[in-house]
Order: sequence, then C-alpha cells, then structure tokens
Amino acid sequence: MKLRLFAGVSVLVMTAGLSACSSSSDASDDSSGKSTTIDVWLMRDSVSDRFQKDFVQGFETAHPNIKVKVQIQEWDGIGERVTAALASNDAPDVIETGNTQVAQFAQSGGLLDLSDKVDELGGKDWLKGLAEPGVYEGKQYGIPYYAANRVVIYRTDLFKKAGIDATAIKTRDQWITATKKLNTGGTQGIYLPGQSWYSLAGFVWDEGGDLATQSGGKWKGTLDTPEAIRGMEFYEKLQALGKGPKDADEANPPQADVMAKGKVAQIIWTPGGANAVIESNPALKGKLGFFPIPGKTAATPGAVFTGGSDLVIPTASTKQDAAYTFVKELTGDTWQKKLAVAMSYVPNKTTLAGAVASDPGAAAMAVGAAQGHATPNTPGWAAVEAKNPIKDYMTAVLTGGDIQKKAATASEAITTAMNSGS
Repeated sequence: MKLRLFAGVSVLVMTAGLSACSSSSDASDDSSGKSTTIDVWLMRDSVSDRFQKDFVQGFETAHPNIKVKVQIQEWDGIGERVTAALASNDAPDVIETGNTQVAQFAQSGGLLDLSDKVDELGGKDWLKGLAEPGVYEGKQYGIPYYAANRVVIYRTDLFKKAGIDATAIKTRDQWITATKKLNTGGTQGIYLPGQSWYSLAGFVWDEGGDLATQSGGKWKGTLDTPEAIRGMEFYEKLQALGKGPKDADEANPPQADVMAKGKVAQIIWTPGGANAVIESNPALKGKLGFFPIPGKTAATPGAVFTGGSDLVIPTASTKQDAAYTFVKELTGDTWQKKLAVAMSYVPNKTTLAGAVASDPGAAAMAVGAAQGHATPNTPGWAAVEAKNPIKDYMTAVLTGGDIQKKAATASEAITTAMNSGS
C-alpha cells in the first residue's frame, strides 16, 4: 500500500518529455547486443532525486544495452491509470505499485506471473508485509521493493523545553499527557489531519478491531464494532491537541510544510518525512527525533500499517526480459542497502535489517513493525480506497456527527464497495 509522502522529498523526472509507455521503435532484445529502452513508472515521493539518479546511472553502466526512462506518477488516481495502461497495447515495462494494490491489478490478467523468479530473487527472506500482498490466487506478481511504517516525528528542542523525555513515552496515556503539555503558547502539541486513516487503522487494531472482516466469501465493513469505535474515540482525543484540518489528509496541506513553520511539536509519519521538514526549513536540522507510536500498555507498541511498494511487469510489455533485469537490480541486496540508508526505509528482506541499525528513525520504525498490519488482501479493497468512506467517516465524527451512526454508514459503504465485483 502506498504511504503517500513516504520520503517527503521532491523527485525529479530525469528525462524531459518522457513517454508514459513503451515505444515500438525501442523494442529490441538486450541479448542481441542492440540497445533497448524501457519505460518505468515510479511514484511521487517514493525515493529522493539523488537516489533515483544514482540508481539509473548505475544500472545503465552495468547494463549498457538497456536505457531507462522514468515517469513520475501521482498517487491520486493511480489505480485508474494503471488499470488503463494494463489494458492497452502500449503499457510501460515496469510499474511501482502500492503493495496492497497488486491483487487488484493481477485480477485483470494484466500482470506477468513472476512465481518462477522468487527463489532467484531471494524470496524466502522477503518481508511478509510486502510479499504476501504481492500474491494473487497463489501466484507471485508483485516483487517487494521497500517497506515503511509510521512513527512519531518530534521536535527535540520543544520536548526539552517542556521537560518531556520522549524515550519515557510508552503508553497512549503518557502520550496524551505529554501532548497536552506541548499544546500551549502557540505551539500545536501534534499536527494530526482529520483524515489520516492509516493512523486511525493502527488505533483500531490496538483495540482488537479491524476495518473489515470476511465470512462465507463475503466482506463486511467493521468500523461500527465497539473495538473500532474505541479506536476512533482515541483518534478524536489526540487530534484535538492541535490545529489539523478536520476535512483533509496529510497531503492537504503537506504536513512537512506545516511542521517546518516551527509551531508543531509532533507529526505521525514515516521517518523519511523528517527529510522533507528539514528541506523546507534547514534550521530544524538536528532538532527532529523519533519514537514508536505508543500502545495501550507499555508492554506492546502501537499497531501500525505496514505500507510499501512492489514492482510489477505488465504482460503487455514488449521488453519483459529487460524489465525483469531492472526489477532484479533494484530489489537486489546492493541497491536495497543503499535505498534503506538513503531513505530510512525497511529493506525488502529480513536479512538486510542491519543496513539501518544505526538509523534512529529506522530503529523506531522497526519497533512498530513488530505490530504491523495490512489492509485486506483482496481486489475489493481498491474499491474502498477509490472513494474512501473512512475519510468521510472521520471528518463527520470530528465535526460533531454521532460516532455510532457515522460508523455504521461507513461500514455499510465498505461492505458495498468490497463486494461490488463479487
């Protein structure tokens, strides 16, 4: 699943006037010694400009017969664009997709089955949160690219001024107490937009609830269960300790820009988001820290959504061999280690965790990862995210709506969306 604003830094499209799709004039086999050009769709803010440039240069040096054209795609509306591309005769050769979107695209028959490549790619060590959503009906279509989960990014100077030791915050109650203390004198204790539904999901899971459950081959939305209601009640309490908009998500406005203004003590984001804050306000360099989202008790950290991306190859690609070479290189150990260090991501293999052992953001993320969850692994979930009644539900509650009634309405919308294609 996408984590929108993963790294929070601008990604530069490397080649002006890039085509979204493959060009038949480029179609030639790398093994023939002739040059071939592959078209790659990567997502906005997944990696930094520097990393993207370094990888493409390194790849083209190692594979002189393969040239790479990258087009950056926006997360908003990506499902429709990928679906259209897969149905065309002129699809890109490699597509980055949110890990839990793979089932949706595989269902159409538009993705190349890569099951026979799993062993060669080191699949036995892949993170389950990336590998399992990449499987549809027993076949591996998505190759794990990177993973990340949310942590609390905080202002170390504001915490120190308030006499708060961030390392001592282990429970939700302690977190609320500290945030109330920080929410004073023009400073927001936390900037939490009203529609940060990934954060809400964690609180729901903490309570033993879920977004939807399956029974008898049918899915049912479950935001109206007592457990899920308790998760929303905690979200409402936390969100009130700041000035986050009740009708927008983390991207509207970009929460990095809000924190960069200097009046926000905390945000919930992936660790790489700190780079975006510093990019907007270099004066905050050295003043940002990280801690895991607290749980209900000190014994267990807060539950988090395990997000990330997989790489897929369309069946319509005329350059599948070159595309696979690209995927193999980018998901291989050498570049995975570099990616993890550069972006504070979790590498795609458990055996590579040591690459970020000295990174405080990644260390905090690893603690939360022990309580990682995913959205339902079914094509029907894409229909939920397309209209996202969860966001509407959150805004309705935060603006005074009856929580039980609004939860029932949202659950019904989730149920309808998930079963619409069954």
